[in-house]
Amino acid sequence: MSTDGEHPAPPPFPDDVPVADDVRTVAPMLTGGRALALAPVSGATWAGAGQLVIAALVSLAAAIVTVVGVATGVGLAVVAVGVPLLVLTLVLARGYGTAERARLRAQLGVVVPPPAPGPGAPYRPRTWWPWVRDARAWSAVAHALVASVLTWTAGPVALSLAAFALVVPVAPFAGRTNGIHLALLVPVALVAAWGAALVVQLATLAQVRLTRALLGARSRAEAERAARAAEQRATVAEGRAEHLRETRSAAVVAADDERRRIERDLHDGAQQRLVALGVELGVARRAAADDPAAAAAALDAAHGEVKEVLAELRDLVRGVHPAVLTDRGLDAALSALAARCPVPVEVDADGVGPGVGSQAQAAAYFVVAEALTNLAKHATASRATVRADVRGDRLRVEVRDDGAGGAQAAPGGGLDGLRRRVEALDGTFDLVSPAGRGTVLTVEVPCAS
Repeated sequence: MSTDGEHPAPPPFPDDVPVADDVRTVAPMLTGGRALALAPVSGATWAGAGQLVIAALVSLAAAIVTVVGVATGVGLAVVAVGVPLLVLTLVLARGYGTAERARLRAQLGVVVPPPAPGPGAPYRPRTWWPWVRDARAWSAVAHALVASVLTWTAGPVALSLAAFALVVPVAPFAGRTNGIHLALLVPVALVAAWGAALVVQLATLAQVRLTRALLGARSRAEAERAARAAEQRATVAEGRAEHLRETRSAAVVAADDERRRIERDLHDGAQQRLVALGVELGVARRAAADDPAAAAAALDAAHGEVKEVLAELRDLVRGVHPAVLTDRGLDAALSALAARCPVPVEVDADGVGPGVGSQAQAAAYFVVAEALTNLAKHATASRATVRADVRGDRLRVEVRDDGAGGAQAAPGGGLDGLRRRVEALDGTFDLVSPAGRGTVLTVEVPCAS
């Protein structure tokens, strides 16, 4: 990332990285001098040998998987399973390319800029062609084949030369050579040691250049596109993380507000009525012997208080989680809300199947409940519609009326609480309410919520 208004340096691509730079990094013995003299024991040789071993295993496995997958996918292209198998193989090839660039960076310190992003949309039968014609995926397949041949050719040669160079020093102790033979073998062993180092460094250099050509960006424009895409993904991820932090905090606040509302409703409603019920029953008990008429009147008043308490408790429980939603589903719950609304409401929730999670259904229920409450109190509407359906992996709810409009999700209000509840589920809340032209409230939440 840039700082102080400076632009980041453009990412390198093959024309920006001459062979000489890679030679100095992974094959310094080719530059001569001290690097040549110390080649058998230099860090570049040992790093190259380590990466050569890992590359041989990884490239062989990748070559087998990709070649078999491509051959099978092409062979079965005429049937339904062929194209998905081919697409899956190319996706795996892209993954191999990403892993190979990361491996070279970790083992050798060589940075290969990634190519432009491949197809980003999920595979569907009608969108298979962009995946199949993804040139970078096919380049990764070619890289796996060439790299496996390179490493499995260079590796055994370097290993044989290194083994010969190591055997000569211990030969006198085995009693199998005389002085003349040893005098002849020592120079050959030294040549073998330098030859092994040369093979390792040359193979590593060839692999780095091969990776730049087949798995890296081919032009500055492509490298810049890849860098911009990576920066956009990082920005989106940061924004999403910040959004999640804000919505989680809002959800905690909303839950605390809901708890206080329940406490207030219990204290001011049901609790006071239960106190009044106790008083009425006390009056009835005291008047039962002396004034049966007064006792009967007190019992009638107590009976009325009982019904009022039950009604308030039902409303309170419905505000926490409606039983009809659990027992009969979202369609029946929304229909029950519409039946209690004084304004005629048309409900269409046939498109909501059993795959919608309970949290998503509860969010949809409370959105509609709050919207219909506002409709009855403030909208002066003559009719309204409620529609709920599933679009992709999201539950969408729309509440529309022809009322006075002007509704706002003011901080601390009922609509603001709904907005926070929806955003806590990673959903979207959209309110359109121009004055005099009705109100449209649209909410989308993930079905898996």
